[in-house]
Amino acid sequence: MDMSFDFQPVYPHHDLLVELGQVEMAIDGLSERDDSERVALQPSLESRLQSLLDALDHLDV
Repeated sequence: MDMSFDFQPVYPHHDLLVELGQVEMAIDGLSERDDSERVALQPSLESRLQSLLDALDHLDV
């Protein structure tokens, strides 16, 4: 049995998906925050979400 499968290309994709899920959950949780917190956090979370989506688009998996 050949056990030489290379997982290296899979790790970045998996890590991005995990972080994407965390950011999406944080965005979903904004409705439970005060207005001032929501206003302060939402732009950075949306920016991070877009960065993660862009990174996923550029991976060769």
